[in-house]
Amino acid sequence: MKIHASLTRALVLLVAPAVPAMGQGPVERAAVPDGYEVPAQVLEDIDFRMVGPSRGGRVTTVTGIPDQPYVFYMGSTGGGVWKTENAGVSWTNLSDDEFAVGSIGAVAVAPSDPN
Repeated sequence: MKIHASLTRALVLLVAPAVPAMGQGPVERAAVPDGYEVPAQVLEDIDFRMVGPSRGGRVTTVTGIPDQPYVFYMGSTGGGVWKTENAGVSWTNLSDDEFAVGSIGAVAVAPSDPN
C-alpha cells in the first residue's frame, strides 16, 4: 500500500508516544521520505481510541508547563477547561462549577507560579 509521506508522518505521530517514558530523554524520529511505502499490515493493526475528555467540543487552546512535561491544560468550545497530569491518559475538568461560559478562547500558566 502506497501512502503519501505527509500521511505517514501523521500516522507516526498518532502511534508514537507524545512524550518520552518517565526518566528517559527525548524521543528522536527519523524523517519519512516521499514515496515511502507502508505495509498494509501496519495500518490494519492500528486501533484508534479517544484520548481526550469524554465530552466537550473542539479544542481551542492548549498550554503546558516546561518543567512538568506530563502536565497540560486544554480549553475547548462548549467543554470548559481540562487538565491532564499524565500526558493525556486521563483528564480532569476544572471548570464545571467555576465558569459561567462554555467556550474557552485562551489558557495560560503563570511562569511565576505554575500551580
